[in-house]
Amino acid sequence: MMQNVHLAPETDEDDLYSGYNDYNPTYDTEELENDTAFQQAVRTSHGRRPPDGVTRPMTAVRAAGFTKGALRGSAFDPLGQSWGPAPALEARSEDSPEEKIRQLEKKVNELVEESCIANSCGDLKLALEKAKDAGRKERVLVRQREQVTRPENINLDLTYSVLFNLASQYSANEMYAEALNTYQVIVKNKMFSNAGRLKVNMGNIYLKQRNYSKAIKFYRMALDQIPSVHKEMRIKIMQNIGVTFIKTGQYSDAISSFEHIMGMAPNLKAGFNLILSYFAIGDREKMKKSFQKLIAVPLEIDEDDKYISPSDDPHTNLVIEAIKNDHLRQMERERKAMAEKYIMTAAKLIAPVIETSFAVGYDWCVEVVKASQYVELANDLEINKAITYLRQKDFNQAVETLKMFEKKDSRVKSAAATNLSFLYYLENEFAQASSYADLAVNSDRYNPSALTNKGNTVFANGDYEKAAEFYKEALRNDCSCTEALYNIGLTYKKLNRLDEALDCFLKLHAILRNSAQVLYQIANVYELMEDPSQAMEWLMQLISVVPTDSRALSKLGGLYDSEGDKSQAFQYYYESYRYFPSNIEVIEWLGAYYIDTQFCEKAIQYFERASLIQPTQVKWQLMVASCFRRSGNYQKALDTYKDIHRKFPENVECLRFLVRLCTDIGLKEVQEYATKLKRLEKMKEIREQRIKSGRDSSGCPRGRRDGSAGSDSGQNCSAGSKGERLSAQLRALPGTDEPYESSSNKEPDASYVDPLGPQIERPKTAAKKRMEEDDFADEELGDDLLPE
Repeated sequence: MMQNVHLAPETDEDDLYSGYNDYNPTYDTEELENDTAFQQAVRTSHGRRPPDGVTRPMTAVRAAGFTKGALRGSAFDPLGQSWGPAPALEARSEDSPEEKIRQLEKKVNELVEESCIANSCGDLKLALEKAKDAGRKERVLVRQREQVTRPENINLDLTYSVLFNLASQYSANEMYAEALNTYQVIVKNKMFSNAGRLKVNMGNIYLKQRNYSKAIKFYRMALDQIPSVHKEMRIKIMQNIGVTFIKTGQYSDAISSFEHIMGMAPNLKAGFNLILSYFAIGDREKMKKSFQKLIAVPLEIDEDDKYISPSDDPHTNLVIEAIKNDHLRQMERERKAMAEKYIMTAAKLIAPVIETSFAVGYDWCVEVVKASQYVELANDLEINKAITYLRQKDFNQAVETLKMFEKKDSRVKSAAATNLSFLYYLENEFAQASSYADLAVNSDRYNPSALTNKGNTVFANGDYEKAAEFYKEALRNDCSCTEALYNIGLTYKKLNRLDEALDCFLKLHAILRNSAQVLYQIANVYELMEDPSQAMEWLMQLISVVPTDSRALSKLGGLYDSEGDKSQAFQYYYESYRYFPSNIEVIEWLGAYYIDTQFCEKAIQYFERASLIQPTQVKWQLMVASCFRRSGNYQKALDTYKDIHRKFPENVECLRFLVRLCTDIGLKEVQEYATKLKRLEKMKEIREQRIKSGRDSSGCPRGRRDGSAGSDSGQNCSAGSKGERLSAQLRALPGTDEPYESSSNKEPDASYVDPLGPQIERPKTAAKKRMEEDDFADEELGDDLLPE
């Protein structure tokens, strides 16, 4: 394509210079006022100056206070003080859309802040309500802003904050479906930068729901969206992935994650989880290496020497005193305690499996710990070794291991002596227990466990006042020592200081809210204080904690029975029997209850069970036979009495029942049973005469046949009272409410009294009551009158 080219005319240098020289005007600045052409040009210029005589106003310097009046001699006023007060500001219109939007945005921010504060205070429900309210108002704000301004002017940061807070509160309230939906709204919105990181939170929710596959998926998605420069965050996500693999049993994948973490940025949790993974697959060598890696993790805390003043400078001492227990120091202590906990737990876990025996494994762990920064943990591992011996019931090895610490430093010596004292106390060797308790207390006077053990040994010897002093001292050293507080409550019970005992147990209940032992002690103290309503209330709390405790149920049933509420008493006694059907007292009460309510056939099963539990007690079988007779089953009653007679041929009551029933029914065996009854009556009369003659001769009960003293040999007795006590003892036989008199010339008495009585109100029979009221020993009746 052709282009137009403009050519300049050819000229030479002389022509150019000559043209320049021809145009050479001369300007005279002094004569400009007289130059008519110049003045005309000025008047007709772009500025359009006004005609002569009109002055242009000066506005450029007016802000600094220079005015035309100042030129005419007025005062200089740069601050404008002569102008008077400034006019009032115009009131902002609250009805304007911009102002409404501004106020609504402020309200949304306040609601988000209140929601966060409520969450930090533990009020999760209120936090969720505030978050929902903030979400509703934020949506109204977006609609109003869209009506006034363009969509790109919407405050995305506020929207993100509201949605994120709402999702967090849903998760805190365990509303996981709603939390996941809210997180999805944030993640899918491309306008939110770095929203992909929230997939970590979604993975955490799936982990709580035990949906491990989805949890791993979201963790990996979050890991892909986080750049490598954020090293710490990537390590934490990988740690979550490893923990999830452990929960799914994929230990090889978990090991890969934790090995990578320990290679890049080792930390205590990853090291401990790595040991767990190798323990799960049983790799002994890897467990050892992982334990060494765990111990090698740097704590990054200052040494204790930093907090010791090197000089007597008061300013330095003041600074050290200020930082000795500040938040940073507390954080360092917590980190060190956590490290020691991980190491101790890992050592106790792997010691039994890394070597041929747990003792060798413990020795290896101790050697590794001694060569690290945790030298003081070696002694604790040795004590744990002794405790492991205890769990294996190898008391000799445990004692031998603990005795090795007698020459150690005071803290370790005190801990070992405390355990030794506890061991000897369990074996009822109170002298040795007291000796080692003294050693523990002397080694560390501020050891609450040592003081508690010392109090226990004194308590076992019956010196309750002194035991209480040791428990009080333990509480002064450590007010959270629950063992000392519980024991001092028991001590006050022994001393009959019930108010103080109750105060101790109530304090303990505030610490251990669901302790069954504490709840039972409180109920027992109220029972001793004769406050059954409070005792029943605390027993109800106890049953809510341990609903299958048969003793607590029977105790509650007994309290209701004493208050006259038979229906409630039956309910709790029956529940107690259902959980423990071998309690004789409960069986007695249930049998008596059915007899009172005229359901003798239902009482039979309870008395039969009692006869199985105590087969040598004839009264249970007599009660079974009486129940059959009362229910009208005379043949079954007769068979039962015959079976009782075969087992207890010298039982007089059984023979009386047999004589009476055979007479009523018209059986031929009546003469046989009458002869046996007469023979037993003669034997009883002879026995009674022997006892009476022995009392008359000595004035005191005779000893047993073997020459030993009777059960009441230590008590005073009066002449002539022995016969009365013997009569009472004979009346104590089942069903005998009248004194039995026998004579060789009399016909055998076939009369009887029902062993169940006309109505049994209490499970304790009349015989049992008399046995308790009378202190006569069963042995004094002789072997020939008692059932085998």
